[in-house]
Amino acid sequence: AILRSTRAVARGQGVLAPPANAGLDLESSEPQDFATLLAEGSIAQLRLTLAGLAAAAPAMRLDGLPDSLFIALYAAPLAPARIGRNLLGDRDYAALMASLPAGAQPILLASTGRYSFKGTSFVRTGRFERIRIIQGERGHAVLATQHRRLDTLRAAGSADLTEIGLFILPPEAGLDLSRPWQVELLIAQPASDGADVLTTVPLEYRLPTRYRIAAVPSPGGPPAVPTGGVALPPTPDVPTLLDLLTPDDSTRERPLWERTWRAAPVRITILTGALTLLCALLFVQDWLVKRRTRHIVVRASFLAFTLLWLGWYSGTQLSVVNVLTFVNAVLTGFRWEFFLLDPMAFILWSAVAVWLLFLGRGVFCGWLCPFGALQEFTGTLARRLRLPQVRVPFLLHERMWPAKYMLLLGLVALSLQSLDGALPWTEIEPFKAAIVLRFARPPGVLPFVLAYLAVLLVASLFVERAFCRYICPLGAALAIPARLRMFEWLRRRTQCGTQCQICASRCPVLAIHPDGHINPNECIHCLGCQVNFYDATVCPPLIERQKRRADRREAMNA
Repeated sequence: AILRSTRAVARGQGVLAPPANAGLDLESSEPQDFATLLAEGSIAQLRLTLAGLAAAAPAMRLDGLPDSLFIALYAAPLAPARIGRNLLGDRDYAALMASLPAGAQPILLASTGRYSFKGTSFVRTGRFERIRIIQGERGHAVLATQHRRLDTLRAAGSADLTEIGLFILPPEAGLDLSRPWQVELLIAQPASDGADVLTTVPLEYRLPTRYRIAAVPSPGGPPAVPTGGVALPPTPDVPTLLDLLTPDDSTRERPLWERTWRAAPVRITILTGALTLLCALLFVQDWLVKRRTRHIVVRASFLAFTLLWLGWYSGTQLSVVNVLTFVNAVLTGFRWEFFLLDPMAFILWSAVAVWLLFLGRGVFCGWLCPFGALQEFTGTLARRLRLPQVRVPFLLHERMWPAKYMLLLGLVALSLQSLDGALPWTEIEPFKAAIVLRFARPPGVLPFVLAYLAVLLVASLFVERAFCRYICPLGAALAIPARLRMFEWLRRRTQCGTQCQICASRCPVLAIHPDGHINPNECIHCLGCQVNFYDATVCPPLIERQKRRADRREAMNA
């Protein structure tokens, strides 16, 4: 807000050169609802009924009442703050504008009705074939890499929208907001003979006059002097604070992912340090587990860091959405730049990939998952309160844990058809609502989100890590390569599973089978069994060994 206001004053005084969209007011804003923006022309609308479509393309076979809605398509540029802030919210608008390369234009398209302006072919072809942006003689095809899916808009009155998309037009598209432009919608419907009939319908957009300002001083001309103000003489040879705040051309030319990494050095350093510390702890895990108190303190401290800083503060929670996006990227054209846009997630995924190769999935699920940490703290609280703990019979447990693999297969199958179609079903993970968005959900959705989260957390009070055991599709995705791990650092004795079942009964996720072997698909590498392995007051072989030594010493003394 300070930077935006300073730039506005500086441009009015002639200290700064005019912006790229000279003559447009992109910075002033005031709260408005969706209906007001629509009525004043800030949002353009194309409303097409079946009767209107039949008039445009008589050969189409259309079922339904003539007055029923076929599609209501809405379009708006998001660069003007009065539009973008009301539709996206202050925080998302600021993040969007900060991430845009110079000359790019963010355009919002949304719709309701029976027809989808996105379609599904873009998942395979990488191009939205039903829409095109046109200005004058130039037309711009919209690519899937320029698309960001939005679930909702912040403006009141927009809850009825069923499809929303944010499209970042690159600088080479040359979209000038001061001139009229249009969205060309391609409609394909079958005819009576079964062949497809194609027609195009334009949605015209003209920026309202309220966003135009009378004059902007040229860089070499005399500075404008507002009433009651004082003209500041231009000082082109002396760098000012405004010059430092305004990125230079070399900064603008850097790739977006590089600018994102440069903008977060502190968070990247903290995360890298925490991952290095965890790697060191796992390397010396025998030292860590030889004292039960040491293990409890270290593990609780690291899980607190994972939940509070990594999860709630940084919003870094890996999700099955990342897995589906990776699969989709491999099928449609893989680009590293897309995954580098989020440095925290990229670093965390890289570390998880290495640990999957060496130790399996347990390092992430047991140490780096914020929602897993939340469940573990919930379970610890329940035991402190002496709430009854449900011990699921192993035979039933063995029949229930494949459920998460079935959920994963279903999500992958849906994403192969349409990634956008699969995303709503990924809400079975409470991660985004509870960790990333910190419950910032639309009022109509929030009660259901809270109810679902409450059910999961209440279940974890009585069945430790219930969600991790039976529902989590991300855990299932990470478990698939778990058997390929190169090392087995979890120690076992020949008596495990034969003479002793202590570790199997105390395992928080029942990853230890009755015969004593550890299932790497289910193990979260909490190291609880290793603490028991070295505890001479818990492990029966150690107790028996100590007893024999005591007997020998007593015999020698006698």
